[in-house]
Amino acid sequence: MADAATSALVKVILEKLADEAFKMYVRSQGIHSELENLGKELSQIQAVLHDASDKEIKDEAVKQWLIDLQHLAYDIDDVLDDVATEAMRRELTKESEASTSKVRNLIVPAWFTKFSLSHRLSPKIDGITIELQRLYKAKSDLGLIVKDENRKDPNRGNETSLLESCVVGREREKEKLLNKLLGDDQSSKENFSIIPIVGMGGVGKTTLARLLYNDTKVQGHFQLHVWICISDDFDIFKISKTLFQAVSGQKKEFEDLNQLQQALTEQFKDKRFLLVLDDVWTENYDHWEKLVRPLYSGAPGSRVIMTTRKIELLKMLGFDDLDLVESLSSEDALSLFAMHALGVDSFDSYPTLREKGEAIVKKCGTLPLALKAIGRLLRKKTPEKWDDVLNSKIWDSKYVGDLSADWKVIFPALMLSYHDLSANLKRLFAYCSLFPKDFLYNKEELVLLWMAEGFLNQSNATKSHEDFGQDDFEALLSRSFFQHAPNDETLYVMHDLMNDLATFVAKDFFLRFENHTESRKEAVTKYRHMSIIYEKYGVYKKFEPFKRARSLRTLLVINLGQNDRYCFNSSKFFIDLLPQVPLLRVLSLGGIDISEVPDFICSLKHLRYLNLSETLIENLPDNIGNLFNLQILMVCGCYELTKLPKSFLKLKNLRHFDFRGTASLKKLPLGIGKLKNLQTLPKIVIEEEDSGFAITELKGLNNLRGKLSIEGLCKVQSKMQAHEAQLTLKRLTKLELNWGEGSQHGTPCN
Repeated sequence: MADAATSALVKVILEKLADEAFKMYVRSQGIHSELENLGKELSQIQAVLHDASDKEIKDEAVKQWLIDLQHLAYDIDDVLDDVATEAMRRELTKESEASTSKVRNLIVPAWFTKFSLSHRLSPKIDGITIELQRLYKAKSDLGLIVKDENRKDPNRGNETSLLESCVVGREREKEKLLNKLLGDDQSSKENFSIIPIVGMGGVGKTTLARLLYNDTKVQGHFQLHVWICISDDFDIFKISKTLFQAVSGQKKEFEDLNQLQQALTEQFKDKRFLLVLDDVWTENYDHWEKLVRPLYSGAPGSRVIMTTRKIELLKMLGFDDLDLVESLSSEDALSLFAMHALGVDSFDSYPTLREKGEAIVKKCGTLPLALKAIGRLLRKKTPEKWDDVLNSKIWDSKYVGDLSADWKVIFPALMLSYHDLSANLKRLFAYCSLFPKDFLYNKEELVLLWMAEGFLNQSNATKSHEDFGQDDFEALLSRSFFQHAPNDETLYVMHDLMNDLATFVAKDFFLRFENHTESRKEAVTKYRHMSIIYEKYGVYKKFEPFKRARSLRTLLVINLGQNDRYCFNSSKFFIDLLPQVPLLRVLSLGGIDISEVPDFICSLKHLRYLNLSETLIENLPDNIGNLFNLQILMVCGCYELTKLPKSFLKLKNLRHFDFRGTASLKKLPLGIGKLKNLQTLPKIVIEEEDSGFAITELKGLNNLRGKLSIEGLCKVQSKMQAHEAQLTLKRLTKLELNWGEGSQHGTPCN
């Protein structure tokens, strides 16, 4: 669905073009008139985007027009970022010249000095202008007209996230399964027996499993309780390793599956356990047998709950008569829908909406996931909005296309919920297609990625980008696009059907590259955002086509807890690829096998986010300060990192510097207190005033938030110096104080 990202990006571009400081600078560079003309034509195109959004559902030509427009918008935004970066570079150069007469010693990136700005950008602007004129003419040929958007709902943003305890109509199923969980299973010859929960996607299998898992009787009956998400990637080693970490609380490395399963056998030995394997897709009996070998050491009466859509494996395991979890009854479905749409369990107080509600429930196939999504979409909406949902073209089977049976039932409901999001929320949701199924989302880390991509830019905003991102995440959570993780309320997951939806709407610009993904050179060139799911024994040659993705903005290497730096020849991949992708804004290489960061990385002038965590690097490049746009730098767990370069102090836009777990990094550069935008700085070590960080430097870091550890307080010379730090004015949640002799005091901050 190109309309959302296109609309959001065009809005950002027009705001940049309207900025007075930006206009003043481009006038000085002689490219003002060209950019002004671009803005005028883009404004007229923006006026028809709402009509295009409605028509793309059934008109392939309009859909392609939107895709072409979004590609062009990306190109325009890259040019504007080039201009803004050059302006920033000149401003910083002036500051440096003012502070030193040795201008010749300034290190200026080569990519700034070759040609004048207008000389470098004019060919790009000319090409963009030609394409924009083509699209401008095509809008008339496609019959696109100016169409008023629906009036903004005054209650937007007041949604609440209903607790999972609001479960309707599963009492009978729960009672039956509880008896199987807690009773004696005379039919099983093994120490554990399997309790399957089978049904189509979105019917509520995981919800039912959660009800059982958290039941007080169940909690008291078993010694071990473990919940593991499986999904369609049935990697025995990975699942076993996750299982070991869950039952032992340890992160250990194992040479092979045999060693790992021996350790698991000891963990389960003579203990009565409850293991939930959620969303099992495999139909391979041998794979299943290998996975469960360690479970035979458990005590009699142990249970394995398996939620699945597939019945073939269960038949091979001897389950001939399976009770499928059915859709809710019409009455229960209507009650669940009312809870999410109206906040009550019936339509008794809303008789005029009852008929509409019944029709929507029928269209949702009485599936709980669909009912929740549509219910939250309609919460506090007018009756007219209910009619719009009922009459939407998205319910049309022709629009659904050639999809699986599960998808054909639930897809229209989920798509309607997506369609009702604001343009920016749609873009944030689509971004999550870069992450694999069952991925555990950290809200703060995801918000930083969104910010680095430029998705959280708010004009005339009184709140920070990070705060806007938190609000946006909560909005998606309130509409069931995210859910709380089963075992950790601080983390979040996305239902696999929601992940499928994100992949569907993002497919023209986002690529998640997994072990089974085939990459063709001609296909890769169109993508702007890519992720590589860190697989064991990956093949370097598979990534060769990435070198053709010269418009790439995002490259995420996602390590799923393998802690194996040798998945592929990552050093070669890293060194060879970076010169080919000069437009990168987000680069995450956490956990891969690199011990040195090549200097070329300092030429990625658009870079906002750099993650080198869990690598073997010993230092950062001397010219790291050339990354004027850098907002987030993460080097967590880089235990070999010993020092930061002097140019670090040129990172004026740096907001988050996370270096937790870097014991060898003993001191910060003198003058780091001048980085006024810093919000994350987990630790500081107080030095003598002339040789390192002085506590008085904290005075200028007014934006610090979160957790802060201060070491070496014995070197603070007076109470006045400590007072100058103004710690009470910062948004700290925890402050840890260390006087340097092993004494330590931590306190929460209110």
